[in-house]
Amino acid sequence: MTAREHVTDAIVVGAGFAGLYQLIRLRDLGLDTVVLERAPQVGGTWYWNRYPGARCDITSLDYSYSFDAELQQEWEWSEKFATQPEILRYAEHVADRFDLNRDIRFGRAVTAARWEEQTQTWTVTVMPADRWGAPQDHSAGELYRAKYLILAVGNLSAAHLPDIAGIADFAGRSFHSAQWPEDGVDFTGRRVGIIGTGSTGIQIIPLVAEQAGHLTVFHRTPNFSLPAGNRPLHPEEVRERKADYPAYRERARHSFTGVPVPVPTRSVFEVTAQERERVFEEAWESGVYGALLASFTDLSTDADANELAAEFIRRKVRSLVEDPELAAVLEPRGNYFGTKRTCLDTGYYQTFNRPDTTLVDLRQEPLVRITRTGVATEGRHVELDDLIFATGFDAMTGSLLAIDPVGRGGLALSEAWREGPYTFLGLAAHDFPNMFFITGPGSPSVLSNMIVSIEQHVDWVTGFIERAERDGAPAMHPTEQAQREWMQTVHDEAAKTLYLHGNSWYLGANVPGKPRVFMPYVGGVGQYRDIAEREEADGYPNWERVA
Repeated sequence: MTAREHVTDAIVVGAGFAGLYQLIRLRDLGLDTVVLERAPQVGGTWYWNRYPGARCDITSLDYSYSFDAELQQEWEWSEKFATQPEILRYAEHVADRFDLNRDIRFGRAVTAARWEEQTQTWTVTVMPADRWGAPQDHSAGELYRAKYLILAVGNLSAAHLPDIAGIADFAGRSFHSAQWPEDGVDFTGRRVGIIGTGSTGIQIIPLVAEQAGHLTVFHRTPNFSLPAGNRPLHPEEVRERKADYPAYRERARHSFTGVPVPVPTRSVFEVTAQERERVFEEAWESGVYGALLASFTDLSTDADANELAAEFIRRKVRSLVEDPELAAVLEPRGNYFGTKRTCLDTGYYQTFNRPDTTLVDLRQEPLVRITRTGVATEGRHVELDDLIFATGFDAMTGSLLAIDPVGRGGLALSEAWREGPYTFLGLAAHDFPNMFFITGPGSPSVLSNMIVSIEQHVDWVTGFIERAERDGAPAMHPTEQAQREWMQTVHDEAAKTLYLHGNSWYLGANVPGKPRVFMPYVGGVGQYRDIAEREEADGYPNWERVA
């Protein structure tokens, strides 16, 4: 059967916050644009991640668009840290307010993209998607052709399911946190197991423990988690922020993480033990992402300084967990504080004081296999009715390589990135003309307030396309040298810190066989913005036309 063909100026893949804003900006240029989205509605990661306790770890007054003054003023957040349903309603509101849905094709899974050298356009293959976004019914495929291809697929959208023996044998209900049933799950009175204690697991565990008959947590790597201190927003603080939004947003754009926090001026070794404790305590209680790591100048760069902060957190864990043996298992060790994404929680450590919650330390009794009725470790067999996989994502590259675009000369992105991702500024790759990444590897992305980084990337890409259209430029891509030098810069910036010593998904360490390359840019949102703006102001010297 011949696939239906659609011709347009630009194709955007993904209708999360990046894709929605990119559509708005391309409309501003007068470009005919279509957005392809595998889900049945907008929201991206905030559509798929519907698990209990799902919320943003950036405060809601920060995790929101800044491009439209009226939008900023009219939307009302209810809590300090918005829940998934509230964030999804916000995305839906934005789509309705700007009439975006008319240019979005929902339920479309992009399965391939190929650069056509003769026409200098991209051909994108699309299949109908099932309820989980997976392609189905290949006889009903469609082709979309466009000059520009923008991949707004998200950094944390390719769910990772570990290769555990017997994983398909379990006869009970099983769920991955990133593929949660839309109508929720009732765990009342059931024996529930959860594998994974990263940020997602730490959000799920307290709520499932309240409902389940018994919860068993299979725990391998303890993570640093700080209290979120979530609460309803007070009307006065909302009024103050909205009144200050223009100046506040500008500070955010030039801050380190995209959330303005005071810049530290002192080493942790320049203060007394009492002052250090006071500063740590204040940051712990603040519930602001990154506040503790940014409380002194050297916590990210000096191992001894970092250990002081890490031990402060361990003392907190020991004070919250009543059983000293359990506390010892939960105390974060083996990674420097901040080199894996720091979690924010609501009652996570206290959950292990419950008599109906069991912690299984997989470092002491490794997981052997999943059986028909539960989970077998070297020390026991745990009978379960339900099993939750909070096992994260193939981060930053997984969703891009799932499409695996084919560029000049038949070069597939998977081949170009065989030894790790290579981009220029995390925005584009050599040999893939007129193709752009929004918050791609090599940009601050996951180390930042994503909305700030998304807006900056979308604005930069839009400016680049506007200039190309004005100048009548054919296809463009970054030079190979510029790309190589930028990724060396990404590595060098990380090497100044403790990040390279962390066993994290920033390095791809959670996916067996994935190249161990540090992917995000750690120099900060403001510094990155300065570099990107210089590239634009200088007329894009690190780009070349495709012959």
